[in-house]
Amino acid sequence: MEIITNTTNFNLDTDAAVAIGKFDGLHIGHRKLIDLILQQKAKGLAACVFTFDPAPAVLFGFSDGKELTTKEEKRRILADLGVDILIEFPMTKETAAISPETFVREILSERMRARYIAAGTDLSFGDKGKGNTELLKSMGVMLGIHTETIEKISIDGVEVSSTFVRERVEEGDMETATAFLGQPYCVQGEVVHGNHLGSTIGFPTVNQIPPATKLLPPCGVYLSTAIVKGKKYNAISNVGFKPTVSDGNVCGVETYLYDFDQDIYGEDITVFLEKFSRPEQKFDKLESLIAQLQHDIASGKVRN
Repeated sequence: MEIITNTTNFNLDTDAAVAIGKFDGLHIGHRKLIDLILQQKAKGLAACVFTFDPAPAVLFGFSDGKELTTKEEKRRILADLGVDILIEFPMTKETAAISPETFVREILSERMRARYIAAGTDLSFGDKGKGNTELLKSMGVMLGIHTETIEKISIDGVEVSSTFVRERVEEGDMETATAFLGQPYCVQGEVVHGNHLGSTIGFPTVNQIPPATKLLPPCGVYLSTAIVKGKKYNAISNVGFKPTVSDGNVCGVETYLYDFDQDIYGEDITVFLEKFSRPEQKFDKLESLIAQLQHDIASGKVRN
């Protein structure tokens, strides 16, 4: 997948089908948009995802910047889905002030050679967010761009949105998050060295320290699975301040993989947090910690 980032000066060399949005979490609504452009890919257009970096809400101070998917996670998922081109359009006060008409004409039509656009009905873009799908459709008639919009998807009467998923993750409701995302909530990243306590007491684990912008669920133990070198393993994970390479102020994810004994320091792995098991605990005695870990591992081994 070609990635165009940190620049407004680009020109595609092929006609494109474009999905426009923030795509935080890449939930099932986002995936419907991507399915639409992949259908156009089969007709000869390049499948292109256009998103803003950072999101407008972050630029204007309406968001704390916490993301369901980091930039690296989003790139991996989109590449796996079959997207050809990802454009991470720089969101600055200058680019945010571009008129909607200029955005459609100069960026979508001229630079991106868009022939097809997929977007949600709530899309807004351009100066003060005045641009919308109606403008895309009306200008598209003149510019040779077909715009297709999709309504919000609902599950049991609840609209699928990144905001709703974020709330579920913050509450540790990983099962609901999974239903709305279309897959369990994941943490992707490099395996780093921890304090190696797990190895010394017979429970070797792998540690990840996500970026500060990554939204993590409440501290505690979770049933999980992990993808390591293309292979899937059942696992249990601890989200908290124990698996740290520096000090107690860094929150990380520490994972025990069943039937696994490889050295994977420096490898990128993906951990899927599937179900909250128990809150994080502090133990006064090492023996108490070992007993609890034995219980966690035995409980986590039993899967539906």
